[in-house]
Amino acid sequence: MKAIVTVVGKDRVGIIASVCTALANYNVNVLDISQTVMQGYFTMMMVTEVSMCNLPLGELVTKMEEIGKEMGLSIRVQREDIFEAMHRI
Repeated sequence: MKAIVTVVGKDRVGIIASVCTALANYNVNVLDISQTVMQGYFTMMMVTEVSMCNLPLGELVTKMEEIGKEMGLSIRVQREDIFEAMHRI
């Protein structure tokens, strides 16, 4: 199963490394990544494979939200199908 991870916050060194390290610790594979910085704010979207994740998806969502709070970021994890349904015009 794929999940979309979005990260938003004030730009600083190490955001990508920290988020990817956290995902790797839960055995989540990053398949695609897009990031940009606009007027000092960092935004990133990742397509990930969570089939081998060592946590249930609900727990991964909670853990990544907690990591985001510690880092001063908003980190959201959503199943790909739900993300796509929410963003369909």
